[in-house]
Amino acid sequence: MIVSPDEGGMGRCIYYSSVLGLDLGMFYKRRDYSTIVDGRNPIVAHEFLGKDVTGMDLILVDDMISSGESMLDIAAKLKERGANRIFIFSTFGLFVNGLEKFDEYYENGLIDKIFTTNLIYNSPELLKREWYCNVNMSKYIALLVDTINCDNSISNLLDPADKIHTVVAKHAGKTE
Repeated sequence: MIVSPDEGGMGRCIYYSSVLGLDLGMFYKRRDYSTIVDGRNPIVAHEFLGKDVTGMDLILVDDMISSGESMLDIAAKLKERGANRIFIFSTFGLFVNGLEKFDEYYENGLIDKIFTTNLIYNSPELLKREWYCNVNMSKYIALLVDTINCDNSISNLLDPADKIHTVVAKHAGKTE
C-alpha cells in the first residue's frame, strides 16, 4: 500500500498507487492553528484514512524529510495498526535534526528502509546507515540536460509510467 503522510502529497501517491496497482491510504494532520512553535503550527494528531494495514508492507511517500518527525510518527502509528515492513521514499532527505532518531526507529523495527535521492548532499554518516538507500539520479539529470540541449521535448521524460510498468513486469517475472 502507498501511504501519503498528508493531504498535500496525495497527488504523487495517487500516481504511484495507480501505476503500481496498489491500494492507497492517507494521514490527515490535525494542527493547532492557535499556536506557533518553531515557526509553524504544531500537529496535534495524525488520523489515518484507509483500509486495514495489518500484515501489509507499506511505502510512505513524501517530497522531503526535514526533521523526519512526521514520517517517524506516522511509521509508529502504522506499526501500532499491525503493518509489516515500512519503507519511506522521499526526494530530498535533509535530516536536519540528525540521524539518531532514525537509528532508534530502525533498531526498534518501526522502519525498514529510507530511500532518498542524491539531488542534495548526503553526508558520509548518512550513507553508512544500514537503513538508508541512496537513489542515484545522475543518469536522469543527464538525460534531462541532454534532451533540453538538443532542443527536444521532455514530455516523454516526465511521464515514466511505461518504464515503471516494464520494471514491475520484469520483477514479477523474476519472482514467479
